Amino acid sequence: MHRPRLVALDVDGTVLDPETQTVSTGVREAVRRVVDAGGHVIVATGRSMLGTLPILDELGLHSGAALCSNGAVRVDAATRETVAVETFDPAPVHERLSALLPGSNFAAEQVGTGSLVTGWFPEALLHGPQRPADVDELVGRRVPRLIAHWAGHTPDEATEVLAGVHLPTCTYTIDHYAAWVTVVPEGVTKGAALEKLRTELGVAVEDTFAAGDGDNDIQMLEWAGHSVAMGQAPDPVRAAAAEVTDTVAEDGLVMALDRWLRLSRP
Repeated sequence: MHRPRLVALDVDGTVLDPETQTVSTGVREAVRRVVDAGGHVIVATGRSMLGTLPILDELGLHSGAALCSNGAVRVDAATRETVAVETFDPAPVHERLSALLPGSNFAAEQVGTGSLVTGWFPEALLHGPQRPADVDELVGRRVPRLIAHWAGHTPDEATEVLAGVHLPTCTYTIDHYAAWVTVVPEGVTKGAALEKLRTELGVAVEDTFAAGDGDNDIQMLEWAGHSVAMGQAPDPVRAAAAEVTDTVAEDGLVMALDRWLRLSRP
């Protein structure tokens, strides 16, 4: 077994229980054991920078990097400042999604300050200040992330409507908890961002670990030397992983991390 030198962790549904909106003591302690063993722990999430920083605090991560907005935004975990931001033109994407998902609320991320929104979003889902904007203002500048929330519809409905749809110059994923479409620049995924980081750190592929539960985690799970899907993950996510652990409510991440640490010891 190889040592867990780079450990990439999704947040919602993996580190944090969406039902209770908490990070368990077990998860915090398991992450600390990885750090103490010399591993780089990287939070890789669809959340914005503002939604990610409190998670870094909860986990006690004060060095290295965090990958936010599905990899479009990289943050220095020590300084809490952005290191790199990738953006796209949201205007054609908004036009297309507005037609396909009528009645959706949209949010355009403003890195480090909040979001421009066409309608109010639940605070537990869209972190940071929300500023109402008309469509012209919403799409008037390049953004790292655009969200469409098709309230009153299911993720399966959104998936059916968007099947085979290509959004110009973008990559999109659909949440499995709500009809929530996250759009980022084309080619940007958690897996692609982690590969850049892995190369910079000089970590071997065999020494990488990733855990997640959502559609936006699939490329990350396929990238990792060892990958774990959470027990509540849908079938496509489970199929992308080397193993499936217990659910987030059952501290499945703790089991997976401790097992890998135990087996990797000489």
